[in-house]
Amino acid sequence: MKQALKSLIPPPLWNFTRDAYDSIRRIPQLPAAYLHPWRRESIKRLSALKDIHKGKRAFIIGNGPSLKQTDMSKLKNEITFGMNRIYLAFPEFGFSTTYLCVTNDLVVQQFVNDINALTIPKFIAWRSHRHFAPNLPITNLPTFVYTTYTGPRFATDVRGRVWEGATVTNLALQLAYHMGIEQAILIGVDHNFTSKGDANKTIVSQGDDPNHFMPNYFGKGVKWQLPDLDTSEIGYALARDAYQKAGRQVLDATIGGKLTIFPKADYNSLF
Repeated sequence: MKQALKSLIPPPLWNFTRDAYDSIRRIPQLPAAYLHPWRRESIKRLSALKDIHKGKRAFIIGNGPSLKQTDMSKLKNEITFGMNRIYLAFPEFGFSTTYLCVTNDLVVQQFVNDINALTIPKFIAWRSHRHFAPNLPITNLPTFVYTTYTGPRFATDVRGRVWEGATVTNLALQLAYHMGIEQAILIGVDHNFTSKGDANKTIVSQGDDPNHFMPNYFGKGVKWQLPDLDTSEIGYALARDAYQKAGRQVLDATIGGKLTIFPKADYNSLF
């Protein structure tokens, strides 16, 4: 029914109606999103991180197969943003990323114990707070970011609402901006998936994962959602423009990546 209606309604009107409806649905969530003790603590932490890396560069590490062709040892002393299950490769990297970002609720639901075990700063979508034990000491909790699916925008301050842009990479770009990063460099953002199907559709992996850097990333039996590359590109374009407006830069140093939004850079030339 939804797809049939969407095919009949002009895209601008559909998007406006969808975003307006979503904004109304968000109203009951707003008090907790700003006043819940966990969110108050998170906002406090995010305030302390404002411009903490001003003028520096950072690498935002996607989870594409191209990581297998990337010399990760070069990043040991760099500021790095890892995403989702990047921690599976920490032993191979020889270091942990500086930060971890997760927005997908299925990832948190299935791997919350893994996430809890990590000692690095973690940024998790607020909607997923229900997967964390209510008796956890507040100091052991991740930093919760109030992210939403609709209402495209680039947040230069992530203490308020942050649009996800259909990929956790867009959260990382907004966090990096908030922290004052001058040059954000993407690697492992292949923007190309072997698995095909409707965007955001939940599927269950039937075997080894060909879409990420390790076969057990979303291995057999794991639920995950198919990518929405078109919406991701909207978020990337907003990020590119926001960084440029501020005199900053996003570069794409992914080896063999298919993304065309950002200027390309040769990874090895950056060191």
